[in-house]
Parts: sequence; structure tokens; C-alpha cells
Amino acid sequence: MADGVVVVAESGRGRYQQDVRVGQHRLLADEPASVGGGDSGPAPFDFLLTALGACTSMTLRMYAERKGLALRRVSVELRHEKIDIDGQRRDRIERRITLEGDLTPAERQRLLEIAEKCPVHRTLSQPLLIESRLEP
Repeated sequence: MADGVVVVAESGRGRYQQDVRVGQHRLLADEPASVGGGDSGPAPFDFLLTALGACTSMTLRMYAERKGLALRRVSVELRHEKIDIDGQRRDRIERRITLEGDLTPAERQRLLEIAEKCPVHRTLSQPLLIESRLEP
């Protein structure tokens, strides 16, 4: 499988359960029991939040290492919900970032600015093109 390719296919072991292959990694995706799934793995939006949280944390760690900041630990808590804005249904992601370490207020503020620049955040914050086609 080529780098950057993710393959998702029904597993046949549950109503919605999916086998997910990412390089050498194997994961399960499923829906929660409340919507008819078997809850055998994270739901699709959980994976989306995971991507954003992991990218945020990794980006902050890389920046802190480059700048020699005393960042001991990063934790990112994310929540997704649907909200109404001016009569339109929109997706909202709340991202709470916890920074541990002996950081000045200016360093903490700069780290928040850097979090806004993580590649997944940038991708989700702009119009996204998704091209779909059926394979033979």
C-alpha cells in the first residue's frame, strides 16, 4: 500500500464494523450501539477528532523542541457537535489544549497560535475538495 493511502472496508463482523488499514497499522471503526453499531471501535467523527488532536499535540511538541520551550506535556480534549447558526446546521469542534511546563504567558499564547497552524486544523478550516469515483 502506498504512503498516505488509507483503506477502509466492511469487516463482515458487524452491521457497521469496518477494517481500517493505514500502512502497517490495523484498526477497527464502528458506530455506537445507540445507532445500531457494535461499538467495537471509534466512530468516524472520533477518528476525525483524533486526527485533529494528534496533529495539534505533535505540532506543539515540534515547535517547543525547536524553540527550547519548557513544555513537559500536551493534552488535547476535543468534542464535536451540531449547532444552528442563522438557521443553518453547522459542525462545531471544541478543542481544549492543556500545556504543562514552566511556560510564560507569552509562550503559552504563542503555542495557542501555533496550534491554529497544525496541518489538520488548516485542512478542516478551509473549503475541502473531496473527489469520489467508483472503481471497477
